[in-house]
Amino acid sequence: MKKFHWSVVMAAALVAGILVMGCSKSSGTAASDGGSKKLYIYNWTYYTPDSVIQKFEQEYNVKVVYDSFASNEEMFAKLKAGGTGYDIVFPSGDYVSIMKKEGMLAKIDTKKLKNLGNIDPLVLKKATYDPEMEYSVPYYFGAAGIAVNTAKVPNFDKSWSIFSRKDLKGKMTMLDDMREVMGDALVYLGYSVNTKDPAQIQKARDLINNEWKPNLIKFDAEAFGKGFAAGEFWVVQGYAEVVYAEIQEDQKKDVAFFIPKEGGPAYIDSMCILKDSKNYDLALKFIDFIHRPEIYAEFCDTFGFPATANIPARSLQKVTPYYKAEDLANTELKEDLGESLELYNKAWQDIRVGE
Repeated sequence: MKKFHWSVVMAAALVAGILVMGCSKSSGTAASDGGSKKLYIYNWTYYTPDSVIQKFEQEYNVKVVYDSFASNEEMFAKLKAGGTGYDIVFPSGDYVSIMKKEGMLAKIDTKKLKNLGNIDPLVLKKATYDPEMEYSVPYYFGAAGIAVNTAKVPNFDKSWSIFSRKDLKGKMTMLDDMREVMGDALVYLGYSVNTKDPAQIQKARDLINNEWKPNLIKFDAEAFGKGFAAGEFWVVQGYAEVVYAEIQEDQKKDVAFFIPKEGGPAYIDSMCILKDSKNYDLALKFIDFIHRPEIYAEFCDTFGFPATANIPARSLQKVTPYYKAEDLANTELKEDLGESLELYNKAWQDIRVGE
């Protein structure tokens, strides 16, 4: 399988106290006004295909500079610490709420967007944090799941309980993502991923600490795909697109990806324009470009996604998704927890102690 060559340069130039923008490998041309017109994007790793970036660059005669993050917390911390220069950022719904309250986002001029009618109303209904798209436009509705190497683990239940299996100790990872892992434990125990009940949060913490963590190699939000492809990890919690981007074609027959039957935290990652964006109109063009049906279908096909957020794109897809939109039925969207987030922070610190 030919590996995708992503337009991502990690922030290798980050040094103490200095936040420097990464550069895309894409070769945009000089803008017609004589300057070098650029759009700065801060997005999740493995999330926008090179082919889509290149089409946008060619059509609008610009250069896209694409930098990446591995978690909402990493993205938020960098921006709050002074990381500037980005135009578009892709937070999950709970962080759209947080960033809106923090005054970090610009209002979206929806009158300039022609393709918003393609967005599934059911997704907008779930986007309770911004249903009118004042500050955000849905990019993708999905959920993390579990990938299993079936050559090594032929028998398993499609449940979060797999992480309790002592026979798989030292061969499993879970995401280094507080809301994801805590949410998994909460739904397994029969609670909401957004509970504010201290007793329920403590029970989830104890389940992770006593039953799951002892069997894990580590919590990992960045290298789980590579480790899985290399055979170091047999069971990983993560995103289908990351796993399938790393494995070779002949490995696919030995991979099962599923969203556990109990459900789990779902996400709507959205496209937002930062308040200090210097390329507001160009950012709007990119958002509208993404929701062209043929472009959205290309995006989803690249990563093996179902076209959850764009209805017309579904009929244009050429690749069978790695999971179905129906598999998201039991998932629950993560919400802004407000002051109760501190309960989760404390529980997560207790989980990560000693690492």
